[in-house]
Amino acid sequence: MTETYDADEYETLAPHASPFQYALAGSLAGIAEHTFMFPVDVVKTRMHRQRPSPGSTYNGVLDGVRSIFRAEGAGGLFRGFGVTFLGAGPAHAMYYGAYEQAKFVLGVHDTESASVVGTNSAAVAATFAHEAFMTPVEVVKQRLQIHNTPYKGAIDCIAATFKKEGFFAFYRSFSTQLLMSIPFQCTHLTTYEQLCCRLNPSRQYDPKTHLIAGGVAGALASALTNPFDVAKTLLNTQEPLVENQRIAGVMHAFRTVYRVNGMQGFAKGLTARVFMAAPATAVSWSVYEFFKESFGLKTDPEDGPHHCC
Repeated sequence: MTETYDADEYETLAPHASPFQYALAGSLAGIAEHTFMFPVDVVKTRMHRQRPSPGSTYNGVLDGVRSIFRAEGAGGLFRGFGVTFLGAGPAHAMYYGAYEQAKFVLGVHDTESASVVGTNSAAVAATFAHEAFMTPVEVVKQRLQIHNTPYKGAIDCIAATFKKEGFFAFYRSFSTQLLMSIPFQCTHLTTYEQLCCRLNPSRQYDPKTHLIAGGVAGALASALTNPFDVAKTLLNTQEPLVENQRIAGVMHAFRTVYRVNGMQGFAKGLTARVFMAAPATAVSWSVYEFFKESFGLKTDPEDGPHHCC
């Protein structure tokens, strides 16, 4: 027997009624985000290296893109894209799905009850879901992205890494990833939600608001957490020119960066990271909010403005 709801009951259930739709919208947003800015991601990974090899020293993002294109062709700008494409969809489905479900459980799924504490709590839940899936993907992607990578492709990279370093190699940077991603996502999601409140108090679907709020939130969060991203890259790639032993954990990675390049080592790739994150998160939120609107998951405009600020 099919259950029926009156208008008030349906409005209450809507945010929790379709987790698959949230996940699908998030999956499409993640694919769009990673596809749009992938060449900049390649440049960022190479700029993070503590002792760049000849041919991989760039004077900025655009110089990096041009240099890679001249030396390696378009393929060089998309090394590791295949595994990222396959991983981004499920990872972002888990991320957005967990975020929306956590907001519902915490009672902050609507704009009137939204709070910084509630948003941050949901952000932590979303981060764990995303990183548990995406960390191994990042390991393979970054090993393929580095200059003169020894791997022929994703399968070769996975097989060789597992044979030489074991399964743990794919999760060696997990703690660093969490240390970076939790403050990143808390800053990112809180900034996004608060900016949306101020730019568009009614919280009706507005592409311009989602584009601006997403871009600003991504840029701010990426700038604040760049040192962790540098350490993560070192853990993932196990850059052979830095030390003769494996980088064993987050503190070892931080000490190595500081010993090799001092404090400025933690700023490597900062411009590239911000340059990538701002448009990437703007695209991601725009796509996600578009599909939320298309799936009927947005707040009903007839409810009027919500004072969420």
